[in-house]
Amino acid sequence: MVEDVREAVAGIPIGCVASYGDIGERIGAGPRQVGRAMSLLDEGVPWWRVVYADGTPASCHGGRAPDLLRDEGTPMRGARVDMERARHRAPPSAP
Repeated sequence: MVEDVREAVAGIPIGCVASYGDIGERIGAGPRQVGRAMSLLDEGVPWWRVVYADGTPASCHGGRAPDLLRDEGTPMRGARVDMERARHRAPPSAP
């Protein structure tokens, strides 16, 4: 499952995000399982593009996610990502 999460996260384009639940739907896992798998990924994966369902960025990695998202031009509404504008909708993975 970690490799499925890695692939899904790597496929999120610059300026876009997906929620833990979005990733879970794509790979057939729950949001908490996705979060656990995310904790096992290396720094080379754009972890900051995975946010909570309400658009709140991750607080891990020294709280750098909001700055990284803004640097990429991700649409924000205050401290949260504007999910209507920034959500990346990838098709579900093949079984």
